Amino acid sequence: MNGARQEESDAQLAVRALKGDRTAFNLIVQRHQEPLYRFIRRYVGDADEAYDLLQETFVSAWQALGRYDPARPAPTWLRRIALNKCRDWGRWRAVRRFFYTAASLDGSPSTADAAASVIVDDRDEAALINLDRAIAALPTQLKEPLLLTALEGLSQIAAGQALGISAKAVETRVYRARKLLAEALRRDDIDVDEP
Repeated sequence: MNGARQEESDAQLAVRALKGDRTAFNLIVQRHQEPLYRFIRRYVGDADEAYDLLQETFVSAWQALGRYDPARPAPTWLRRIALNKCRDWGRWRAVRRFFYTAASLDGSPSTADAAASVIVDDRDEAALINLDRAIAALPTQLKEPLLLTALEGLSQIAAGQALGISAKAVETRVYRARKLLAEALRRDDIDVDEP
């Protein structure tokens, strides 16, 4: 019976979850948590923040399950919730950065400065961290199309539909995002404002 449940579609699982079957929702979570985590991590550039946002995404999905349209793919629906959580996080971070910047006018080093001074010995890990930070530092209008197409594998049309823009706009923004990423990585001077 467990094998039969694994083969159920996301729509069938959502219907069962709406009837109170938490096991069905847990199966949805198990199916989609890894790709969602990768998407969120690349968006925010921080593993711990990404994990928290992943949890928030699934909590919101559980709460909004009644509004889920089973005719639409669950990964698209979940990615949209995750994208909104990432945008909220970005706005919260900007406000927090503003207040931290205003509070540190006395010249004392901030906690972010201390955290940035940690040296990573493993070059591959450092390169991955730099890439994540470079992606996280991209402007939102460039970051979102890049993540959806290059890293999540959506077509330009599907990414455009998810973002409410044309496929041509997605193409242009992905081009600009890649150009900025190349410049940032070449400079190795990634400007990431940490709270």
